[in-house]
Amino acid sequence: MMNFTLSWIVLVFLLLWVGYYFITRLLNRYLSWLRYGNIRFFTHLVSGIVYSLLVINLTYTGLKFLLTVDPPTLEQLVVMNVYGAVMFIPVFSIYFSLQFLRSWRRSEVESEKFQKESIRSQLESLRSHLDPHFLFNNLNILSALIERDKDRSIIFLNKFAEVYRLLLRSKSEDLIPLSEELSFVQSYIYLIETRFGQSIRFSISIPEKLHGLFLPPLTLQMLIENAIKHNVITEKKPLTIAISAVDQSLRITSSLNERKESTPKKAGSGLENIRLRYRHYTRETIQINKTETEFTVTIPLLELAQP
Repeated sequence: MMNFTLSWIVLVFLLLWVGYYFITRLLNRYLSWLRYGNIRFFTHLVSGIVYSLLVINLTYTGLKFLLTVDPPTLEQLVVMNVYGAVMFIPVFSIYFSLQFLRSWRRSEVESEKFQKESIRSQLESLRSHLDPHFLFNNLNILSALIERDKDRSIIFLNKFAEVYRLLLRSKSEDLIPLSEELSFVQSYIYLIETRFGQSIRFSISIPEKLHGLFLPPLTLQMLIENAIKHNVITEKKPLTIAISAVDQSLRITSSLNERKESTPKKAGSGLENIRLRYRHYTRETIQINKTETEFTVTIPLLELAQP
């Protein structure tokens, strides 16, 4: 009897250790603490308790048939469940508590890191738009339009104001609907097209059903800005930027005519910032493809989890 009990305890401990490990890994993959805190807590707790009871009952029954000639009686199963619950469920409780604390600390660190990256991204974008060159260029364009075409100058001024209004509002958001990002980008594109004329061409083709999905604010604007910053733009070689949808992702493709002074580090800083912000919300990665004539970035659109 002593050998039977000892064998059962050792087997249960081994199965619980392995099982808890895989339950934790599986839930980390599909229900992160950071995004699904309440759901994850109860799912992890219930799944651990259910798994513990299954292991206790199945191992006891299996060993009973293997090591003895008598099948387990109802009384033995009841006693075994009570005995097992007293011994092993506290083990899971300790394991669960340690995992919760470890994940909570990790989530706090990741959240703080994300907040810093998000603030840095927003400040960089705000700084680029408050840059004297950006303001000077647009004010010069506005001044010229006032003299030539008052109607267009009013539209340009409204778009100019809209860019700053949406830019400042986006500072307080972690994710925004695609519809809001597109509204901002349309105003931004108007300024760019007025400045470069026929030297730059945009095309946007996104189904309306995707407009309710989410992405980090200023993502499209940063990708457009990078394309403008790192390419030579002339009438003979105009810059073309196409934004289209692929399943639940956006594909931003720009023609390639790189400036000689652009360095890989400088050209990739904006993309790295976007990648870090996306990492906070999804395991899907940003896809980058570069050929001799085109540079393509594919970014996922996100669905917000229901509270």
